[in-house]
Amino acid sequence: MYDKLWLIPLLPLFGAIINGLLGKRFLKSEKVIGGIATGVMLLSFLLSSKYFFQLLADEVKVHEQIVASWMSVGNLQVNWEFLFDPLSALMIMVVTGVGTLIHLYSIGYMHGEAGFYRFFSYLNLFCFAMLMLVLGGNALVMFIGWEGVGLCSYLLIGYYMEKKSAGDAAKKAFVVNRVGDFGFLLGLMTLFWTLGSEHGVWTTNFVKIGENAHLLGTGSVVVTVITLCFFLGATGKSAQIPLYTWLPDAMEGPTPVSALIHAATMVTAGVYMIGRMSGLFAMAPTTMMVIAIIGAATALFAATIGFAQNDIKRVLAYSTVSQLGYMFLAMGVGAFTGGIFHLMTHAFFKACLFLGSGSVIHGMHHAYHHAHLHDDPQDMRNMGGLKSKMPITYWTFLLSTIAITGVPLFSAFFSKDEILWWAASSTRGSLWLWGVGAIAAGMTAFYMFRLVAMTFWGKQKTDARAKDHIPESPWVITLPLVILAALAVVGGYVGVPHVLGNIGGLHIPNYLEHFLDPVFGPAQETYRIAIKEAMAHSLLWEFGLMGASVAVGFLGIGVAIWFYIKSPELPGKFTSKFSGLHKAVYNKWYIDELYDFLFVNPIKRCGLFFWKGFDVCIVDGVVNGVGRVTTLVSSGLRYTQTGLTQHYAMWMVIGVVMIVGFYIFG
Repeated sequence: MYDKLWLIPLLPLFGAIINGLLGKRFLKSEKVIGGIATGVMLLSFLLSSKYFFQLLADEVKVHEQIVASWMSVGNLQVNWEFLFDPLSALMIMVVTGVGTLIHLYSIGYMHGEAGFYRFFSYLNLFCFAMLMLVLGGNALVMFIGWEGVGLCSYLLIGYYMEKKSAGDAAKKAFVVNRVGDFGFLLGLMTLFWTLGSEHGVWTTNFVKIGENAHLLGTGSVVVTVITLCFFLGATGKSAQIPLYTWLPDAMEGPTPVSALIHAATMVTAGVYMIGRMSGLFAMAPTTMMVIAIIGAATALFAATIGFAQNDIKRVLAYSTVSQLGYMFLAMGVGAFTGGIFHLMTHAFFKACLFLGSGSVIHGMHHAYHHAHLHDDPQDMRNMGGLKSKMPITYWTFLLSTIAITGVPLFSAFFSKDEILWWAASSTRGSLWLWGVGAIAAGMTAFYMFRLVAMTFWGKQKTDARAKDHIPESPWVITLPLVILAALAVVGGYVGVPHVLGNIGGLHIPNYLEHFLDPVFGPAQETYRIAIKEAMAHSLLWEFGLMGASVAVGFLGIGVAIWFYIKSPELPGKFTSKFSGLHKAVYNKWYIDELYDFLFVNPIKRCGLFFWKGFDVCIVDGVVNGVGRVTTLVSSGLRYTQTGLTQHYAMWMVIGVVMIVGFYIFG
């Protein structure tokens, strides 16, 4: 029934190979290269849609497909296998759907680039790796995709290889993720060995791990260590404290890369991995508490940095880090469905926001080029008043901004509300966690509407020579924006909470919760008991929390409009009065500098010592010393090789005399 599942990741791989090998010399045409890359993604999306709707109608919700045998070592048998269930079905729809739109957008955005074929080859390869990650039926197949997205992020972030900043950002992303990957591997090896040596279950298969996870014991040291190791891997891929610093620097890549990394692929891998192993994580209350605290702290901390950034893409980057914190907060309080729900809605509005920022940059770059200026096309201080110049970009960007701030009836309202409700009311929740989440929501509303105000509203601040040459982007760029904006508006209605679905006798079910229940139902049951008790206790409690979080969001919007539209002189006064605070926030609380001081520079000094101190002086010294001694000895002995017969006869006589002397006196 699902026999062609392997084609879903294979199609993007074909596109990557064709463009990578033939694009430069044979295909050459941008339309052909972009058409191949986008076409294979569209085919993958259509096949994903077919299987998705097939699964909806299927009574059996979990399907495993073995493609081939991979390795057999002792008790370990690993297959190339795929797992198709509601979770992976939803994820491939997001990856292929949003990925197809980003590919289409890229045809227009990357027009004229010398490495056009290379870009689309990398982009297809990125989607292949992510699809392998979410479809992998065991942890090793997942790890192939896990490492694949790390490699592709390195290639795409460093796409502009002639720029030092792009190369540094690519290396930073690669190195930071290796730290997290070490945790993933350590957790996997510990899980495999513990289940195998103590319980005879030698497997990396997710279904079998889920069936046998109870053998480790709820709350045991082993399950806590294993899940903490896996969570370390998740903090690297999904940019959580302390491994979040690579993601803002990833803005050095082209804007479509930012959209793909932030919305549909790499950064969601950590959230997905915890969801895939939800049965295991639910058994580790200490780890769940750590995940919730780290998620809440990241949501709040990243939001503060977004306040003072002026690069339009960097604001969105810190927004992504903050929204990922929300997803981890959900996972930590047991709201696995809520976390995946926010992952889905975030993919819609964040992809639209990043692509919208790219449309703005595209227009600003065109204007500066026409006017022969060299201003930064990404600096919001050079923008303003673009609403009339780029109406499609503006309205799609505004709708997605409204969505991310959690305004009622837009997508993130439903997913954020579910997370905050669980954060306050589940067994692992608390009002402190809810409070941090609500404050972060208000801060998100502020800096996102600050972005809109500085970019689209108010007076146009672009140089007079360029302001009349800012065009709306072509349809190949605006069409994906329109589709994504529409999804940002209506995407949340698949997960209408029960308290709203039953108003006025509507009886709207929570379709997403029902759909994902075969995956998350058992893991969420313990936490859901507290939720049901809270609902039974008082509907006013739920409506009160919902109303409070919405009010905080509207407060953030109001303050942003007041600061940047009604009284535009206020930000300058505020930053002058609190210059130290503003400088710290603008410089990202100096975390990069702190990491350089604590880790990067000591490691560099250590490496320099081992290079010049140990390698050059000791290792090379010993080798070179042996060579010098050999040279000196041979230089002395060469005087014995004169070629004169009488000299050789003399040495023979001396040798005979010495032998006789040793014999007589020895």
